[in-house]
Amino acid sequence: SIERQFSAFKRGFSRLCGGPVLQLFRPEELEQLICGSPELDFEALEMHTQYDDGYTADSTVIRTFWVVVHSLSEEDKKKLLFFATGSDRVPIKGLGNLPFVISRNGEHSDRLPTAHTCFNHLLLPDYNSEETLRERLMTAINNAEGFGLM
Repeated sequence: SIERQFSAFKRGFSRLCGGPVLQLFRPEELEQLICGSPELDFEALEMHTQYDDGYTADSTVIRTFWVVVHSLSEEDKKKLLFFATGSDRVPIKGLGNLPFVISRNGEHSDRLPTAHTCFNHLLLPDYNSEETLRERLMTAINNAEGFGLM
């Protein structure tokens, strides 16, 4: 039985989040508050992304970036989200409400994309092919470590 473990969890949860306000939420709302939205709507993220340092939504590398992103598996999309934001969880109101910025980070090169996770800011070199962009992006997201808080 897990009664002992659950009781300890319940006591800790109640200590941090208890009180009358907890009664305002349905169980599924509490789950969303704690776990985030399960829906990875990268179409909404694309529509609301801002661009900087010479990139626009019509820049070739940006169009290629979104082609690559939309072709990723759900697991790789979570990795990208973690790489760019520091969390693989979707905000409560969805990815369309995530302030996300992609900036140009120099010419085509061997450098990997980088990110300022506190600002949801992806720095993307101006890669000259889809293959290069895909390979560098996958290398970056598959080797992201963060602070080990997950």
